Amino acid sequence: MGRNMRKSGVLRSGAAAVALLAGAGAAWADVPRVAADIAPVHGLVARVMQGLGEPALVVPPGASPHGYAMRPSDARALDQADVVFWLGEALTPWLEGPLEELAGDAHRIELLESEGTTVLPFREGARFEAHAHDDQEEHGDHDDHGHEDHAEGHDDHAGHDGHEGHDHEEHAGEHGHEDHADAHGHHHEGADPHAWLLPANAQAWLDVIAEELAEHDPDNAAAYRANAEAGKEEVAETVASVSATLEPFRAKPFIVFHDAYQYFEQGFGLSAAGAISLSDAVKPSPARVAEIRDVVAELKVACVFSEPQFNPGLVATVLDGTVAGTAVLDPLGAGLEPGPQFYPALLQEIGAAIAGCK
Repeated sequence: MGRNMRKSGVLRSGAAAVALLAGAGAAWADVPRVAADIAPVHGLVARVMQGLGEPALVVPPGASPHGYAMRPSDARALDQADVVFWLGEALTPWLEGPLEELAGDAHRIELLESEGTTVLPFREGARFEAHAHDDQEEHGDHDDHGHEDHAEGHDDHAGHDGHEGHDHEEHAGEHGHEDHADAHGHHHEGADPHAWLLPANAQAWLDVIAEELAEHDPDNAAAYRANAEAGKEEVAETVASVSATLEPFRAKPFIVFHDAYQYFEQGFGLSAAGAISLSDAVKPSPARVAEIRDVVAELKVACVFSEPQFNPGLVATVLDGTVAGTAVLDPLGAGLEPGPQFYPALLQEIGAAIAGCK
C-alpha cells in the first residue's frame, strides 16, 4: 500500500514536471526568433531577451563585418528570423541583399536610423583637429551626412582581413597619396558606422530593441522593458567605472590605427590626434605615415594603438625613434564572449587598453 502510494506520488510529480516543461517550451516558442548582425548589437539584443530567448549572431567574433561570407547556419538564422537588428548598410553593405532574399518577411531595424541615435561624420585627413562635437548630427538630420546616397556616401570598405596587398593599396602607396575611395571604389565619406562605441547610443538602442520585441511579443513586453532598463543601468555603471580608469589618460594625445573610435572618444572625453590609415581597407601612403610621425613628435603623443587584424609593422614605423607607447584596441571585441554582458565588457576592454598603454 505504502509503496503504491509512493509510486503514485512519483507519477504525479513526474506529470507535473512534464507539464511545467511543456509550459516553458510553449512560452519559449512564443518568443520571436531574432538575429543580430555584429557582436555588439547581438549583446544588446541578448540583454533585452535575457531569460526569454537567445538571438542568433550573423557575423561571428573575429570576422570582418565589411565583407563577411555567410555560412549556411548564418543564412538559416536570417531565413528563420522574425526580427533582425543591424547597424545598417554603412557597416555591412553586403548584408542588404541577404536580408531581402532570406529575411524578406522579417521586421528589420536599422539601428543607425533609429530614434535617439547620434551619428557622426567621418573625420578627414591624417591629423584630427580638436573635437568639435557640437556639429554632431542627431537622427532626423542624417541626410547632411550623405544618407540619401548609400551607394556612394558610406564607408563600404571590404574588410579587416586580407586586403593589405590589394592593387588599390599598392597604387596609393606608390604615388604617395590616398584616394578617398577604398579598395572597392567606395568613398570614405558620410556617416561613421562605429556608433555602438557611444554608450548613449547603446542605451537608446536598448529601448528600441525592447519596444520592437514587445510589439512582437506583448505577453513578455514587461520583461523586455525591465531588461532594457537594467541594461541601461549596467551601461551607466560601466561608463562611470571606465571614466575613472581613463582619468589619468584623458589629457594625453594618442593615435589610432584607423578612424573607428570617435564615438568612444566623445563618450569618455578623449581626443585622438590622428589615424595611421584612412580606413581599414586602404594601406596608408608614405606621405600619410610621414605626417603621422610628425604629429607623434610634435604633440608628444602618449600612445599609438594598433588593431588585432592588422600588420603591426606600420605601427612600428610610426613609433620608430619616439617614446610613445603602444597597445591593441578592438572595436568589435573579438576575444569577448557573446551574450548579455558583452557590451559592458567591450567598454571595459577598450578603456583598460587605453589606460594601460605603455
